[in-house]
Amino acid sequence: AMASSGTSGNSSRSAIVADTASGHHFLTIHGYSCTKDLPTGEKISSRRFKVGGHRWRIDYYPNGSGSAVADYVSLSLILDEDVAAGVKAKHCFCLSGEAEKIQAARLTSAPVVTFSSRRSCFFNWYSTFIRREDLQKSKNLKNDSFTVRCDILVVHGYRAQDAAAAAFVSVPPCDLRGDLGMLLQTEKGADVVFEVGGETIAAHRCVLAARSSVFAAELFGPMKEGKAESGIVRVEDMEAEVFKALLRFVYTGSLPEMRKEEEDVTCQHLLVAADRYGMDRLKLICEEKLCEYIDVNTAATILLLSEQHHCEGLKKACFDFLASPANLRATVATDGLQHLSVSCPSLMVKLMAFIASLQLCEL
Repeated sequence: AMASSGTSGNSSRSAIVADTASGHHFLTIHGYSCTKDLPTGEKISSRRFKVGGHRWRIDYYPNGSGSAVADYVSLSLILDEDVAAGVKAKHCFCLSGEAEKIQAARLTSAPVVTFSSRRSCFFNWYSTFIRREDLQKSKNLKNDSFTVRCDILVVHGYRAQDAAAAAFVSVPPCDLRGDLGMLLQTEKGADVVFEVGGETIAAHRCVLAARSSVFAAELFGPMKEGKAESGIVRVEDMEAEVFKALLRFVYTGSLPEMRKEEEDVTCQHLLVAADRYGMDRLKLICEEKLCEYIDVNTAATILLLSEQHHCEGLKKACFDFLASPANLRATVATDGLQHLSVSCPSLMVKLMAFIASLQLCEL
């Protein structure tokens, strides 16, 4: 027999890394006292929203999802699309305003759940999200309204990684977004000034030209005027805050934080600005966000906006909303469609033709 020398052999190290995508959605319940009349087990569904490449919705049960939790407000996250393979995700709910660190800890400890198909849902402890009597005493219930935040982390898969080097070297993520954002904020090296809505805003020609063909033509190409050469460009028909949000997206690829009650109007203005400056991705982001705000009071306005700025996806979403007889009747009662028929009669003709085609298909 061979005796052991007592020395250890070579060692190696590897890691398994989860490929994830995360995001959150705010759902505001307006007129909470009116929803308390719903029987236990009945729900109200939110509009669809997108996180991690998938579409979701939240079901809200003001008197619990079942008799065992009738004293609670229940919530459930719904996968609102058909998928070939199950979607693995973590999620958690909280009342808006709770500390982000607490919410992050909840998401970390939440189980990974497989959502297998459209309407696949998971209640977990959110069947007892909050006692109604506690909600009614809470400072988060203001003016008969409260807001819920839903955090979702989608697990796309896992990959093996050689971790030998990781024991000695830690490579931080790329912070190009932060660096360029700081460049805009500090105005260091800025070589052009925009006058917008009575304010002056400094920026960098090369960054703008690299991100927008319209800026490139305006600052370097055939659209360049003497005032651009002098370093001052006047921007007409745009609010300063909208232009600042546009520049933030130019530099960082992200939007500033927006108050939920102002997000729909801000996105409408941003969509117009994005179309004006040829920022196609920003335009699509605004379209996607506005799809969540189509309702009886906004459908006509958003539909007209989609027609004027060639937003086919947003237009289809408006048509889909107005295809419901109940939604159409309620929208007509607001005089929104009357204004639409005057300002853009050709669009009104398209809408009526679309609704008529659906009715024929149902016969």
